[in-house]
Amino acid sequence: MRTIDATLITKTVERLCIEANCNLGTDVCAALKAGIEAEEALGAQVLATLVKNAQIAREEQVALCQDTGVVVVFVEIGQQAAVIGGSLARAINEGVRHGYERGFLRQSVVNCPNERINTRDNTPAVIHYDIVDGDRLKITVMPKGFGSENMSALKMLKPSDGIDGAMNFVLKTVKQGGQNACPPLIVGVGIGGTMEKAALLAKRALLRPVGEPIPDACGRETPSAFWRAMEAALLKRINALGIGPLGLGGKLTAMAVNIETYPTHIAGLPVAVNLCCHSARHAQAEL
Repeated sequence: MRTIDATLITKTVERLCIEANCNLGTDVCAALKAGIEAEEALGAQVLATLVKNAQIAREEQVALCQDTGVVVVFVEIGQQAAVIGGSLARAINEGVRHGYERGFLRQSVVNCPNERINTRDNTPAVIHYDIVDGDRLKITVMPKGFGSENMSALKMLKPSDGIDGAMNFVLKTVKQGGQNACPPLIVGVGIGGTMEKAALLAKRALLRPVGEPIPDACGRETPSAFWRAMEAALLKRINALGIGPLGLGGKLTAMAVNIETYPTHIAGLPVAVNLCCHSARHAQAEL
């Protein structure tokens, strides 16, 4: 059994919170730059501004966006790993607390949906745990702003609605709220499982790098080529909507559509859409 000290987890999460909020991924930066060449005049100007904003944020280590989000944390912990010196959840939340204070990041979490009193340290985080083989601990921090989160949606389709129904729901979601989600977007789509599983799949899909297709080895009965074709078709149709960068019109409404799937019930076809703004923020470490 390998042990991991809780204080190390706290320090790691603290660092990841600041990195994620200040350093936009190279994949996203590349997609924004590529869009400048293909975009119309106003759209190209907007994209150039977004690239400049990312450059300043990285150089000066300031937040990419004033909405530094709710911290969503994905944890993969090996069965042969044990956390010592405190609980895993407490260590993660301490890291969020320190990271948001040290990084001068906006604290946006309220204590209760009813009372709505700010917790003043951006905790608690939303934490998802996976128990995996091995003795390592992988932590992925995703600050999720609510301009895009509020435009996300879930629908329990019938099997008879089929994949066409799923695609229409994705398009409808982007069409209705995409302009408010600070495009160009990454569109995470979860298909299958149950209500909550589909939503989690859609959120996890946002972690896949822009331009990276759905992987082959996913335990799917349907070949990955089918889902890759669906991703490409959705991306084309979404960009044909003309919403454009920051909703001001143009060719680049979405940088990517990422689909994740899971087996489901014979009577259901859950579909979730989780939109992510152009500041697609996440950072990862393995202990």
